[in-house]
Amino acid sequence: MTIDRRRIVLGSLAGVAGSSLGLPAFAQSPAKIGNFPEGVGADSVFVGLTIPLTGVFAADGQDLKLGFELALAQINAGGEVAQKWGLKGKGVLGKQVRHRVADTEGKPNVAVQAATQFFQRDKAIMIAGSVSSSEAIALAELANRERILYLVGVAGANEVTGKNCQRYSFRVQHNAFSGSKALAPVIAKALGKNIKTAFLVPDYTYGHSVYESFARFSKEQGWKQVAKEVVPLGTSDYSSALLNIANSGADVFVNVAFGADAVASTKQAEQFGVLKRMKLAVPNLSAFQDKELGAEIMQGVYGTCEFWWTLADRNPLAKAFVDSFVAQNKYHPRWAAHVGYTQAFLWALSVERAGSFNPVDVIKTYEASKETPYESTLGKIYFRAEDHQAVRPVPVLRGKAPSAMKGPEDFYEVIDVVAGEDVVSAPDALGCKLGPYT
Repeated sequence: MTIDRRRIVLGSLAGVAGSSLGLPAFAQSPAKIGNFPEGVGADSVFVGLTIPLTGVFAADGQDLKLGFELALAQINAGGEVAQKWGLKGKGVLGKQVRHRVADTEGKPNVAVQAATQFFQRDKAIMIAGSVSSSEAIALAELANRERILYLVGVAGANEVTGKNCQRYSFRVQHNAFSGSKALAPVIAKALGKNIKTAFLVPDYTYGHSVYESFARFSKEQGWKQVAKEVVPLGTSDYSSALLNIANSGADVFVNVAFGADAVASTKQAEQFGVLKRMKLAVPNLSAFQDKELGAEIMQGVYGTCEFWWTLADRNPLAKAFVDSFVAQNKYHPRWAAHVGYTQAFLWALSVERAGSFNPVDVIKTYEASKETPYESTLGKIYFRAEDHQAVRPVPVLRGKAPSAMKGPEDFYEVIDVVAGEDVVSAPDALGCKLGPYT
C-alpha cells in the first residue's frame, strides 16, 4: 500500500489547528480537491464574485459588491476591524485575498459561465454572490460538481438550502420560511386577525417560495387570501394584475416582487389607488426600495430584511461595519452589502479555524459552528450541519412617516429582532439532502 505523506501532513495540520482552538479535529481530508492546493499561492489566494451589476437586480448587486469588497479590504489589511472579528494578522492564514467581479446580469447561465472561468482560469479557491435564488441554485450546483466552496449572496427561496441544497454552499441570509414566520405574528398583532390579503407574485423560484411561506404563516394568524396575481420577472406594465388586486376587497396588499420589479409594481399600485385602500406588506424588502419609492409611499409598510443599518446601535461589529461603509461609500449600507460583508468575514474565520484552505476542512468547520458559534454583526450565529442554512436573528421593520425620520436614510423602525431558533424550519422540513464531501 502506498502512503501519501503530503496527504497525512495536510490532514494532521488541520487537526492540530482545530484542536488548538477547541474545535473538533476532523478526519483526514483529501490532499487534492477542487482547486486545492493548486489555488493556494505563495502569498495569495483568489476568490471570484458573481454579482448582477446590470438588469433588474443591479442596485442590490452593486450594494452586495461593495459589502464584499469592504470586507476583503479589511481582511487583507488585518487592522482593528479584522481583529474584532477574531482574525489574526493580514489576510487569511497569511495570504492576501485577490478578487474579480463578473456581471451575471441576474441570469443563471451567465453566472455559471463566469464562475466556470473563475474556477478554470483563475484557480479560485472560493466563489460568492447572487441576487436571485435561481442564480444561487445554479452556482451551488456548479460549485458542488467542481468541489469549490460557494457562498450564496442575496437569495431568499427556501429551495437554496432546501431541496436544492449542496454540500459545498452556505447561506447567511434567512430564508423565506424564517422571514415569513417572523413577520406574520408581528403584522397580525398590529393589524388584527380577520384580514383579507391579495398577493402579487413574480413567476420564478424566489417569488413562489416567498408566496408559499407567507401565505402559510399568515393563514395561521387567521388571515384569508382573496387574490393572487402571478407576473413575469421584469414586467413593465402591472395594470391588469393591479386592477384585479384593487377590486379584490383585500385589506393588505402583499407585494412579493424584488429589486426593480418591487419598485415599479409599488409605484403603479400607488397610481391605481391600491395603497389608499390597503396596507402594504413586503415579506422581503429590497435594498433600495425605500430610497426609490420614498417615505410617503413606504411609511407604515411592514417587512423583513437581512439587516438594517440602525442595528449598529446594538452591536459593536455592526457599528464597525456601518461606520466604515459610510466612510468609504457615502451612504448607509443596505442589507445586500451586509450579506457580502458577513459572508466574507465568516469564510475567513472558517478557513483560519480549519487551519487550511482545503474545502473539506472548511466545510466541516462551518458544520461544527453550532458548538462554536461565530460572533457577528447580528450577535452569535451558526450554520446547521444538516442544510448549511445560517441560524440567525430576523429583523422585522416598519416604514417611518417622513416626520419621524431622523435623516434622509432613516426609512425604517426596527420593531422586532426575532431569534433565529424561534423561526427556523426543522432541518428535514424543506427537503435538503446534502451529498458527499468528495
